[in-house]
Amino acid sequence: MRMRKTAAAGAMVLALAATATACGGQSGSAGDKQPGSDVYSADYTVAKDVKVDSPTLQKAQKAGKITIGVKADQPFLGFKDPATNTYSGFDIEIAKMIAADLGFSAKQINFQTVDSNVRETAISKGQVDYYVGTYTINDERKKQVSFAGPYYTAGADLLVRQDDKAITGPDTLQGKKVCSIVGSTPLQEIKKKKYGAVTNEQAKYSDCVKYLLDGTVDAVTTDDAILKGYAAQRPGKLRVVGKAFTKEPYGVGLAKDDKALRDAITTALENHIKNGDYKKAYQGTLGKSGSAYVAPETPLPRY
Repeated sequence: MRMRKTAAAGAMVLALAATATACGGQSGSAGDKQPGSDVYSADYTVAKDVKVDSPTLQKAQKAGKITIGVKADQPFLGFKDPATNTYSGFDIEIAKMIAADLGFSAKQINFQTVDSNVRETAISKGQVDYYVGTYTINDERKKQVSFAGPYYTAGADLLVRQDDKAITGPDTLQGKKVCSIVGSTPLQEIKKKKYGAVTNEQAKYSDCVKYLLDGTVDAVTTDDAILKGYAAQRPGKLRVVGKAFTKEPYGVGLAKDDKALRDAITTALENHIKNGDYKKAYQGTLGKSGSAYVAPETPLPRY
């Protein structure tokens, strides 16, 4: 399904290679390409004469382009089609909503793939104007950058085969083979003795998904948002259990202490949650996994 609504957002930047990380682990290739017929893309009304006392935004306005850092290898979340070089997914739609409210049209967008381990560098050096890509808000990162949001609260969950009724949550993993990424937060969590899981460590999530499909492992664990993307990619074959056992609030990363821009982005997020754009974007992307829509709590934090 392809949807249109009114006009969207933009960006331009120094190229940084993508091998994206979720919760500290490498995502690697997304595996299968997203089917073209399943790509959701909406346009959003572009605000006029936007005035925000933000050096980042004023620089972008002068250039006539806005730079947005994103992921490129997460199906239905942040994905770049290698055939068309176009980006799609839930995080991409969030980035577009914000840009439209900041006054940038679709033609002014230049999404830039940024590797997770250099996100703070890209933001602090002004290589991206803001970043939207499964970026968990935490105190350590707040020492280097600012955050608007959270626009989505993820949590470590489990991806299983559609017909698997034995795994109903983390407390049913005793003796089960669970795959995750070397060095990732979900892997460290699932290794705890209380779960009793047998872990299988891989370099990228797409490998874990392949092992799940062929029966080598019983489950894959990482942030539920990422798992929903893989489930949406393979309807009828995989499902997300829906029993998150950690909390990962996703925020929009931007330059530290740029309060004016942070407030403007926060307002944009609230506007699109209220007017229904956010729900439509979720249903057209991560919602294809079969996971129910849950509205974010508003008003969003301001500090």
